Amino acid sequence: MEIINLTYPLTKEVIDDNARPQVLAIGQFDGLHLGHASVIESAVRTAASLNLPAAVMTFHPHPKEVMKKGDYDGYLTPPREKERILKSLGVDYVYIVEFNDAFSRVSPQNFVAGVLVPLQIHTAVVGFDFRYGYRGEGDAGMLRELSDNTLEVHTVPPFLIEGEKVSSSGIRRALAEGEVQLAARWLGRRYSIYGTVMHGEKRGRQIGFPTANLKPDEHFVLPAKGVYAVRVNYEGQRLKGVMNVGVKPTFHNDKSAPSLEIHLFDFNGDLYGKSLSVELVEFIREERRFGSIDELVAQIGKDADTAKSMLLAAE
Repeated sequence: MEIINLTYPLTKEVIDDNARPQVLAIGQFDGLHLGHASVIESAVRTAASLNLPAAVMTFHPHPKEVMKKGDYDGYLTPPREKERILKSLGVDYVYIVEFNDAFSRVSPQNFVAGVLVPLQIHTAVVGFDFRYGYRGEGDAGMLRELSDNTLEVHTVPPFLIEGEKVSSSGIRRALAEGEVQLAARWLGRRYSIYGTVMHGEKRGRQIGFPTANLKPDEHFVLPAKGVYAVRVNYEGQRLKGVMNVGVKPTFHNDKSAPSLEIHLFDFNGDLYGKSLSVELVEFIREERRFGSIDELVAQIGKDADTAKSMLLAAE
């Protein structure tokens, strides 16, 4: 799979290098949930039937981050994670279009005439609610018309689970409420956060529960503050543990930025500076302040036992 970064307007060199008949799935695709996968898989199938390469066009940074509006609070799938998943779906090319203030003002006509037509897109595959161009004025029905009928367009219907439309906003709400199993059903996989282990306050080691203080490598959406049963991928190993997301109110009164601290079961290695990928398996409880260190230690022990049972049941 080839990654191609684009900036509008496209240069002649970029067009010469990348113009080819191809089938293109277009969308933000943050989360790459089951609804997004249905759009991309449709593009891959269509490309195979036409003997053409399958491509995806996405945008970075997130338009809501640039426009400073909506429910944007980070990425469900930052670029590296998105690229990994797209490769697994059989995509040949990924176009990452720089989304900036100037691009936000590009009209639907100029997007089609200045990007899709020069790249020789044969077929565009989009979701049923696809919008594009300045103020979202363009829709799927306009793509063929704006291309002077040179562009075929396939629109994919919504992906429903139990009658409810799968959406990125719904997954964000689920994570905000600690409903990680619902998020996993809609994503088609468990929600994961990856990052690097940094030095922390080292209180966990002092109370008998050493923790890895994880600093996310990218701007991930964080789940609700609380305690979670987790699986951790570390250098090919699949480890089990319990993670606290929060501000540690037993020790802090004024901390606002949440930290991620993971206690791994049956692991004694040095993780400082190492990369971990953490899968959220199940929510255990909300974060709360304890009246004493002894009370906190007792609860951590209970949380660890609960997490072990949950992880065993999830196998």
